[in-house]
Amino acid sequence: MYDTETRHRALALVNQGRSLNSVSKETGISRYAIRSWQTRIEPAYPAAVPCWGCATDQQPPRTSAAYAYLLGLYLGDGCISKQKSGTYALRIACADAWPGLIVACQEAIRAVRPENRVCIVQKQGCVMVTSTSKHWPCLFPQHGPGKKHERTIALESWQQRLVDAHPWELLRGLIHSDGCRVTNWTSRLINGVPKRYEYPRYFFTNKSADIRQIYTDTLDAVGVEWKQPNAFNISVARKASVALMDAHIGPKH
Repeated sequence: MYDTETRHRALALVNQGRSLNSVSKETGISRYAIRSWQTRIEPAYPAAVPCWGCATDQQPPRTSAAYAYLLGLYLGDGCISKQKSGTYALRIACADAWPGLIVACQEAIRAVRPENRVCIVQKQGCVMVTSTSKHWPCLFPQHGPGKKHERTIALESWQQRLVDAHPWELLRGLIHSDGCRVTNWTSRLINGVPKRYEYPRYFFTNKSADIRQIYTDTLDAVGVEWKQPNAFNISVARKASVALMDAHIGPKH
């Protein structure tokens, strides 16, 4: 989906006497699209949905819960890249093993930007849930060059307010991207006989200290106890805390 400025630039090249084929090669826009703009340049869809990410008043959106979930997915397994058209593609990697996660990701994107289409690109062992909009950098100002763990990741004040209002949705997105619920076991000697005990545990793994801090700060806010057993992992194992996580998140599906 191209904005009006991009359409005018392409038609200006055509009006210089250039062929549709040469303009298409230079701009990366299909000849079919350019030809259709010669008849109708304005997009044939309803007025754009205002972007609350770049609005001056930054009022909380009606879909703030969906945004908090999508923010968690983006911080874990998402990226934003600029397209030749000048718009930006948001891509969230979702493993094939979790079809429910793929659906939830699609629904969250549609809720946040209902005017933008969502598509799925199959990769080996996963899909990239993808949507294009010029507003993704406004909505996710953590976007930047390089890997997330190699740059500073900090929430804007308006993002923190949304997270404070929907902490479990952010946690659900982080667990669904870079976390898991597993069953651990240990053994104890009872009357000289080893007995196996199993217990559930949540893990969250991320190389970015900033993203881990966002995760643990949010766990603190909802009363979940956690430990950091090694450099990149956060563990939730206490029975009451696991029960809280189960009530609001649960395993992937």
